Amino acid sequence: MGQGRETRPQPRRIGVYARVTARFINKPARLWAVSRAVKRAFKYRFYPSPAQAAELARTFGCVRLVYNMALQARTEAWTLREERVGYNATSAMLTAWKQTDDLAFLNEVSSVPLQQALRHLQAAFTNFWAKSAKYPTFKSKKRSRRSAEYTTSAFRWRDGRLTLAKMAEPLDIVWSRPLPEGASPSTVTVSQDAAGRWFVSLLCDDVIDQTPATGAVGIDAGLDSLLTLSTGEKITNPRHERADRARLARAQRNLARKEQGSVNWAKARLQVARVHARITDRRRDHLNKLTTRLVRENQTIVIEDLTVRNMVTNHSLARAISDAAWRQLRTMLEYKAGWHGRNLVVVDRWFPSSRLCSVCGALAEPMPLHMRSWTCRCGQTHDRDVNAARNILAEGLSVIACGGGVRPQRESSRTGQSSVKQETQRATAGTPRL
Repeated sequence: MGQGRETRPQPRRIGVYARVTARFINKPARLWAVSRAVKRAFKYRFYPSPAQAAELARTFGCVRLVYNMALQARTEAWTLREERVGYNATSAMLTAWKQTDDLAFLNEVSSVPLQQALRHLQAAFTNFWAKSAKYPTFKSKKRSRRSAEYTTSAFRWRDGRLTLAKMAEPLDIVWSRPLPEGASPSTVTVSQDAAGRWFVSLLCDDVIDQTPATGAVGIDAGLDSLLTLSTGEKITNPRHERADRARLARAQRNLARKEQGSVNWAKARLQVARVHARITDRRRDHLNKLTTRLVRENQTIVIEDLTVRNMVTNHSLARAISDAAWRQLRTMLEYKAGWHGRNLVVVDRWFPSSRLCSVCGALAEPMPLHMRSWTCRCGQTHDRDVNAARNILAEGLSVIACGGGVRPQRESSRTGQSSVKQETQRATAGTPRL
């Protein structure tokens, strides 16, 4: 060494997690905030008058009928003549259907929701051809969602009051939160859930303030703890379905004793639907608050690419996995990360996050699910979930550092490996194609 140079002490050996995160967490944060304009839907509950409810019920039925008839026409055209029928052709069919005596009642409702149904069918076929969705199916009167979509030509928005086409009075909306200042909806979607509640969703332009954040966090999803963060924090699983399981079972037993199709059966079915709606609302509210907090506090979020569809085939865990709603959690993280300008990294489903030592990098032998802690041969004792979250974070950040950006590959889901714990040595970044 030359004279005048200060001798630095040799750094001690640190683990994979510490080496990778130090490069990103120690970076200075931006000192300014940016805003981003997005399309955002604001959903409210409303209480229709008897005339409005009857009009909307007719509209829902006509939307379902037009969708099913167009789907049948497109299917027969391809099956019999190998001819592809697009939106323009089905729109011409709709005009011809309205001129017949049997379908003349389609003229009694607004034409915009019917045209929107054809556009939705076209989008479903586009996704099918892109191999990102299954072949479109017919809408069911009992099981399908009851909804109708109106564009600007089919509703009037004045002074905060919404009036739909074919209606004389505005909707009685409960404004649980204000719309963005000066916002005007471009699309209105009216729906009714199984519990009989009416909702209206207003699609508006909104500005999201992208506040600076410095953190990076890895997330390991689980059942005992809903999420385990790489910081060591464990977020308790509220188990909303289990909390209302007794109430749900009581309502279902009451429904089973009724004659199907009777008035009392309809009342009992409504009670079951209300219990399910209570569970769904509480779960959605909890996940919204949780994901908003994670996105606001961290610039980089790393999660696992879990195939929930395959995991629920395990009948011992299917109910608990469905109650945890991992897919819904990921969906919320995806669109909120896009809103706030965050980095969402998805680690491949086969990455061995639980068996990899976050200190020395050694790979342990496969371990049963009931083993919640283990000791590596380097002498470090790990909490299984915290260790997995730290490995997920380190792997995701290493992908960013190496220039990752491709979508997760789908071939790994066809290898026949167990879907209870899906691990391998590969990671990718980005949002997978659904």
